[in-house]
Amino acid sequence: MRKIVPALLAAACGSALAQHQVQLYGRLNVGLESLQNDGARLARLSNNRSVLGFRGEEDVGGGVTVLFQIEGTLAPDTGAGSPAARDTRVGIAGPAGTLFAGNWVTPYNGATAGLDPFYPTTAGYMSIMGNGAAATASNTSDTASFDRRQQNSVHYWTPVWNGWQLRVAQGVGEERPANGARPSLSSGALVYQQGAWYASAAWERHHDYQGPGLNDSAARLGAAYRWGDTRVALVAERLRYATMAGTLDRNDIYAALTRQLGRHAIKLGLGHAGDGSGSAPDGATVGYARKGAHTGATHATVGYDYTLSQRSAVYAYYSQLANRRNGVADFAINSLGARPGATLKGVALGLRHNF
Repeated sequence: MRKIVPALLAAACGSALAQHQVQLYGRLNVGLESLQNDGARLARLSNNRSVLGFRGEEDVGGGVTVLFQIEGTLAPDTGAGSPAARDTRVGIAGPAGTLFAGNWVTPYNGATAGLDPFYPTTAGYMSIMGNGAAATASNTSDTASFDRRQQNSVHYWTPVWNGWQLRVAQGVGEERPANGARPSLSSGALVYQQGAWYASAAWERHHDYQGPGLNDSAARLGAAYRWGDTRVALVAERLRYATMAGTLDRNDIYAALTRQLGRHAIKLGLGHAGDGSGSAPDGATVGYARKGAHTGATHATVGYDYTLSQRSAVYAYYSQLANRRNGVADFAINSLGARPGATLKGVALGLRHNF
């Protein structure tokens, strides 16, 4: 990493004269946490998706722009990182929309991630919504999560028309697992954003993820309304997995409230995953989703932010993830290894700086 970052900086500076705009940006976000996993205590310093990136564009005439972005992971707690493991792309934008390819958040994920005031921290809604978090995944590295950044994906976003935009993506089926499957991903979202309102409808399909001819799907509706310094948000989701033993279905819901009072912000989040249903036998499990009675979970978080500057803030929150007797949900980021029926809880004090 020590050699890669200076090289990227030199490349960015050297190319700045040839680009209309090149920007270096990033986020450092760490939290000191005191947690309990069914009574077992743990103190740790957690990295909450810190990033370092470069993005730019070049006007090539006729209203057409070539754009690029390279975004990598940083871990201030351990010093680890990867230069292009997050949103990384090259594409072209013009009057007909934006077309790009790379390693990028799916339209399904991006449609509602901004409605969670604790995204992306240990308290993020991915413990419930989307069945986990795949920070960067191929068609075989994570076959459960619908909250994902998809490698080898091609995306098209239409122009915005009266607040509406359609976003679609295809994860190219490059992988060839030994079971004969030909896995690929299709994702889409219709997004509306105008004035105080935000709304989205998203759908995603995973082809052959659980085996040949077995297709998983998810559908999600999201909405938010802001008046003054207060915003309320609601997200509902239906997950369906096709396993060799039958289908596994689950319904999820999430609600959030944020209230800004000058430099102070109060944040509330509440998510609930229903019991798994479908034709699969009891105990069938994909990710955190499990078939049978008492397999759901509830995740509640209350938090506070204090703004130090336009780019910096300190924050604190208390979060509790309570599984029902047979539930196996876990914190999606910085997981604890939850056993069936476990209750996870804890407090965090963190510092976030954007540049």
